[in-house]
Amino acid sequence: MSDNLKTIRELADEFKVSKQAVRKRLTDEFRANYVETVDRNGVATLVVTVTGYMLLKQHFSSGNDSEKVGSNVGGNTGNVDATSDSKQTTDNSYVFKILEQQLAVKDKQIENKDSQISQMQNLLDQQQRLALQDKKLLEEYKAEIKELKSLNIPKQGSEKDDSIPKENSAENRVKEPQNKKWWHFGRRM
Repeated sequence: MSDNLKTIRELADEFKVSKQAVRKRLTDEFRANYVETVDRNGVATLVVTVTGYMLLKQHFSSGNDSEKVGSNVGGNTGNVDATSDSKQTTDNSYVFKILEQQLAVKDKQIENKDSQISQMQNLLDQQQRLALQDKKLLEEYKAEIKELKSLNIPKQGSEKDDSIPKENSAENRVKEPQNKKWWHFGRRM
């Protein structure tokens, strides 16, 4: 097999874990970024790229090293402690780098949310000002309508009677057509 692309079985043998443990680490996101499908001998095979291999190696080596240190309590622990300390410092520095990156991303997200909140507050203030202006205009219009109604109070009797046509006059009557229904087949109306 190629050194660049490793199958799940090869990874499990190399890391001394089960194939299920390797598959468990292959999440959807990991598969999308680091796993490819290759046809070998007419069979589609999942293979992990070099960067995916490095990530898996780091995960499984950190888990296996802590178990080895615990199992070597009674034996020669001098070399194991020195190598585990150096690996722990590299692991810790890697973890710190990841945490710093995550912190930077979170800071950007917080800045974005702060700007969104300030924009929303500006829009809310603007809406409240417009609502207040509308309320004032409505009150002014109501006052004008009241004034006009007070000026237009008709005198009882003369002008009102002449301006309104009588409802019962023959000219104002309109013949309403008879309601013919379409479902009366054969009947004459």
